[in-house]
Amino acid sequence: MYIFFPSPVRLFGALLAALCSVPVAALTLDEALRLAEREAPSLTAQAAQVAAARSLAIPAGELPDPKLLLGLQNLPIEGDNRGRLDGEPMTMQMLGVTQDVPSRAKRNARIEVAEAGVKRATQAQRVERLKVRRETALAWIEALAVEQKLGLFQDLYAENTLLSKAVSARISAGRGPAADSIGPKQEAALLAEQEDQLVQQRVQQRAVLRRWIGPRGDESLSGQLPNWPVNAAHYQHNLQRHPELALFDPMAAEAQAAIRQAVAEKTPDWSWQLAYQNRDAVYGDMLSVQVSFDLPLFPASRQSPRIAAKQAQLNQLEAERSAAERAHAQQLASDLAEYQRLERALRRSQDSLLPLAEEKVALSLADYRSGAADLASVIAARRELIETRLKHIDFAQARALTSARLYFAYEGAEQ
Repeated sequence: MYIFFPSPVRLFGALLAALCSVPVAALTLDEALRLAEREAPSLTAQAAQVAAARSLAIPAGELPDPKLLLGLQNLPIEGDNRGRLDGEPMTMQMLGVTQDVPSRAKRNARIEVAEAGVKRATQAQRVERLKVRRETALAWIEALAVEQKLGLFQDLYAENTLLSKAVSARISAGRGPAADSIGPKQEAALLAEQEDQLVQQRVQQRAVLRRWIGPRGDESLSGQLPNWPVNAAHYQHNLQRHPELALFDPMAAEAQAAIRQAVAEKTPDWSWQLAYQNRDAVYGDMLSVQVSFDLPLFPASRQSPRIAAKQAQLNQLEAERSAAERAHAQQLASDLAEYQRLERALRRSQDSLLPLAEEKVALSLADYRSGAADLASVIAARRELIETRLKHIDFAQARALTSARLYFAYEGAEQ
């Protein structure tokens, strides 16, 4: 009995064929969003900013490092003992330490500023995450819409081929002018030109998608254009929860903490000093203790202007928040109106415009075959149908983009 062992080359070839035969999963919207959260460099930068803010908060309330004192006191520079360390009883070699102690108000204010900085960085990270998810969704939607438009052209070319055959048959039967043979060719050329424009858009949209998710942005896409539910009353009620508006809360808290820190500059700091002074053995060593205090005697020209500057920055921030709130309210109203228009336009296209355009083509073709109409009317009707089909995808794309902007501004912010 013989046992057959295939050669390594055959085994490798069979394995390669098996791997190649495994279908590659297409890129869905959910997968694109997960990839964006993992691949987007801006999120890595925001995470580093949060880590930096947390690290800065650790030493915010700590005392400054102590200072080492090394000195030589009362060294004679004239007379017989000039330059001698043991000639005068007051000549001393000093070794000591000094510790500056900022006021409790200043240290507490620094802690508040640092903690507010952590909250601001954390909220900025959240805003960036939502931005990345939103932009990824928009890029995926636009890329899928281009693919859907390009997917129409196989049927359009097939229909053009059938029209060309029908025209040729009619000419061969002597029921139409020879010039009619040019019409289908012109239509095919126009289709090719339109397809080239879409191919260009595909390249551009895939570049945008790669920006957010990396090389997998070139993969085939799977799924339909999304349409998140739009609740106008809910969005209007939750306008203040828009992530970009919510960012003003920690920014305002940080500005208020900066004001308290500026006010705390009026409270005096103090420091203490301990020094050991070595003298000649004949005279004996000495120990010194010293305490010093700051004297903020001129606040009008020093601390008060800083307080006024910090207060002005807070006022600026509050005005910017008010302006941003109005801008988002305007954008929300505009997006809601646009979404409602697109909903009506998409239903009208589906229920009326597309069926009517298809019926017009069928009737024009029937009239042409019966001799009641010329080829130009058929070509015109077909052109209207092509534009209507592409316009239908435009409506669905625009509705998906609008609902995505609303979703990631309000509903998506809660995830």
